[in-house]
Amino acid sequence: MEAPILSVIIPAHNHPEILRKTLEHLERQTIADQIEVIIVNDGEKLTLRQTQGKSEKLDLRILDVPPCHQGTARNIGAKLAHGKYVMFIGDDIFLAPDACEKHVHSLDSRFSDLRFAVLGFTTWDPACGITPTMRWLERTGWQFGYPMIKRHAHHFLPSRVQHRFTYTSHISLPTKIARKFPFREYVTLYGWEDIEWGLRLKNAGVKLLYEPGATALHHHHITLKDSLKRMETLGRSAVVMERLVPELKLVPRGWKKRKYRIAAMLPGMRGAHARSFLQGLAA
Repeated sequence: MEAPILSVIIPAHNHPEILRKTLEHLERQTIADQIEVIIVNDGEKLTLRQTQGKSEKLDLRILDVPPCHQGTARNIGAKLAHGKYVMFIGDDIFLAPDACEKHVHSLDSRFSDLRFAVLGFTTWDPACGITPTMRWLERTGWQFGYPMIKRHAHHFLPSRVQHRFTYTSHISLPTKIARKFPFREYVTLYGWEDIEWGLRLKNAGVKLLYEPGATALHHHHITLKDSLKRMETLGRSAVVMERLVPELKLVPRGWKKRKYRIAAMLPGMRGAHARSFLQGLAA
C-alpha cells in the first residue's frame, strides 16, 4: 500500500458517539484515500465498530493507552505516523470535505522550502446548540482568536504573536517537525500546552500559515458556568506554567493586571470571565 500523504492524529477520551461523527467527516474527505487516521485513546477501550460505523474507507488505527494528557497522545501518534505530514485535531472536530486537501496543498505550496505549520479555521457547530456564551467567546477571542488574525488569511502570522494561535484542535505540519518538537509531557495542566509548543516552534524558526479555507466545526456545547470554570482553571495553570516556562509571561502584571481588575468590575460576560481568571491566579 502506498504511504499516505497525511496522518490525522486524534487524542480521544470517552466520546465514542462524537468521535464516530468526526470519523464520518474524515471518510468524506476529498483525499480520503491519501490519509491515515490514528486515534490515541486513553479512555474506555474503543472498537472499530464503535467508531468507524459502516464505512471501511479509512485507513484507521486505534491505540488504547494508559491515562495520559493530550500532548502525550499526540506524541505517540506522531511517532507512529506514516504520512509526510501530520494533522492534529480534537475528537469533536468535524472537518469540511476539502479541509485535508487544503492543508496538504498549503504545505506543498510555493512556501515548501520553508519550515511552517498550517492553521485551519474552526467555528462552533450549530447542531450542538450555540449559547450566548459561545458566541461571545468566539467574537472576543477568549476561546479562539480567529477574529484577531483575519487580516493574515493565506499568509504567515507575525512571529511575535504566532505562538498564541497554534491551536492543536486543527493544525498540520511536516511529520519530521512534529517529531523534532514533541509536546512537553510534563505539561499536565489544561490550557497552555498549545502555546508552549508554539513558542518552541517559533523560536526554532518554524512559521505559522493561516489557511481559513480549511474549515471545521467544533462540536462542543459550552454554558456560562462551563466557561467560567475554564477561565478559573486557566488562571491557576498560568501561575504554574509560568514557573516552568518563564518566557511565556502568562501571569498579568503591572498595567495588564490593572486592566483585568478594571474589567472584573464590569457587568456581563467580560466582567465575569475576568473575575474568574483573577480568582484562578489567586488560588
